[in-house]
Parts: sequence; structure tokens; C-alpha cells
Amino acid sequence: MSTDLARFSVNQMTVGQLSLPELADACVRSGIGNVGLWREPVRAYGVEATARLVRDAGLTVTTLCRGGFLTATDPVERAEALGDNHAAVDEAAALGTDTLVLVSGGLPAGSKDLHGARERVADALAVLAPYAADRGVRLAIEPLHPMYAADRCVVSTLAQALDLAERFPARQVGVTVDTYHVWWDDRAPAQIARAGAAGRIHAFQLADWTTPLPEGVLNGRGQLGDGAIDMREWKGYVEAAGYTGCVEVELFNERLWARDGREVLAETAERFVEHVVRRKEIPEAGATIPPPAVS
Repeated sequence: MSTDLARFSVNQMTVGQLSLPELADACVRSGIGNVGLWREPVRAYGVEATARLVRDAGLTVTTLCRGGFLTATDPVERAEALGDNHAAVDEAAALGTDTLVLVSGGLPAGSKDLHGARERVADALAVLAPYAADRGVRLAIEPLHPMYAADRCVVSTLAQALDLAERFPARQVGVTVDTYHVWWDDRAPAQIARAGAAGRIHAFQLADWTTPLPEGVLNGRGQLGDGAIDMREWKGYVEAAGYTGCVEVELFNERLWARDGREVLAETAERFVEHVVRRKEIPEAGATIPPPAVS
């Protein structure tokens, strides 16, 4: 494996058009040793079969996405959500990953109570965190951009995620830092330092912010280098906070999914090296910077 790709992890959704066997084969052929998996395709293929597949391919599963959606008020729905999250923990353990990413869930129908919804997430964590810890799995709360607060995630900032996580031991609950969701927040670097000081950065994910966003906004994550986010800057923040784990690229993008998956995987690895690993070339003092080409 190239040293440039040693910490690179490709999230399964980035190349969602590839089947699990195709993804494993493409990673091996490309010298990629780390993958982040999603529950739906894993369940369709079979949890144990997936575990054998990645193990035989020599791949490390960096995260399993996703648990969560813990904001329901109806007792039956809450019990179902807890049951599903217990299953997610078991799946993560079977796949050999120590990190289950949690998306908290949005407001219940008709509710406007953000605070109450977040407290129900905390109540659920009190049940799930010890269960996960007993199985060697950490829960990583992922704040999502505020545009998702109503329907997908009432936890919108790293500060809110840490306020929840810090009610529990760091080995049980931490956070996911995803550039797509936090790049806009000028308080996020300080919150990354806060998380790092307590050992609570459990996952680090990258995606770029491009506009215009697609209708529905869910599948608008840009390829690295195509948007407004300085990936090196954010990698610098998490590393300064002590994070040394894998860096997972997670892209939801219809245009990427319409292309050949192996081609997208190769491009993503190349963009990772270009925009995350290698330093920007800075002209030496006195060097002449060529003028821009005139078209």
C-alpha cells in the first residue's frame, strides 16, 4: 500500500454502485486497505458473509454507518429504535470495527421541540453506550449541517454533539467530525480541540461543499477539491487535537454513482492524495510566480 493511502478509507456510499465483492476487489487492486461500510448493503449481502469478505481481502472496517434516529416520542417507536441500534452494535462488532456512527434523528411529526429531541437522544445513549462498550464498539455522534435539523438530525454542531457525548465515558461515546457538516462553523476548530483533549474524536470524514445543492440536498456531497472546503486545514485541526486514525471519504453524489465505480474509486484516492496528504506548493522567497494564462 502506498504510504499516501495508508490512512485513506473509502466509505461504501462513495462508490455505492459497486457490490461488496466488487468494492473489496477494487480496493485490493488499488492498494486501499480501509473501508467504511453501510448497514443496508451489508445486511443484504449478509453480515457474516461481509465479515469474511473483508477479512479475506485484508481490509480494515473503519466505521459502520449508521445507528441513531432516536428522537421518537411514541413508546413503541422508541423501543423499535433501541432494538435496531442494539442490532447495529452487534453488526459493527461482527464486522470488526470499533466505531458505529450515529445520526440522531429529526423532529417527530408535529414537534418543534429541539431541546426535548436532544434529551431523548441522551436517554437512548444511556441504554446503548454500555451495551456497545461491552462489545468493543464506540458510539460516534455525527452532527449534521443545520439544513437537516428538522428531518434527519437535531444535533447540528460539534458543541451539541460533545455536550451529549460528555455525559458518558470517552471509550463509550465520542463524535464524528465530517467536513461537509461542520466546515461553516467558526467554533468547530475549538470544539475539535475539546474533543481531542478528551479522546472523543472517534471518526473523521471528508466531503466537499459544492453549489448549487441538488433538490432534496441529501446527495450533494462534492468530490474532494471540487468545492469550498480546505481539506488540509481540517485534517490539520484533527491532527493537532491528537487524532491519528483513518480519514474516511464519504460522498453521496448522483453524478459519481452514474459513473464507473472503479474509476470513481481511483479518482477519489487521487484527490485524497492531492487535497489532503500532500502539502501545497509554496513559492520560495524571491521566486517568480507566473502570470495566469490568458484565454
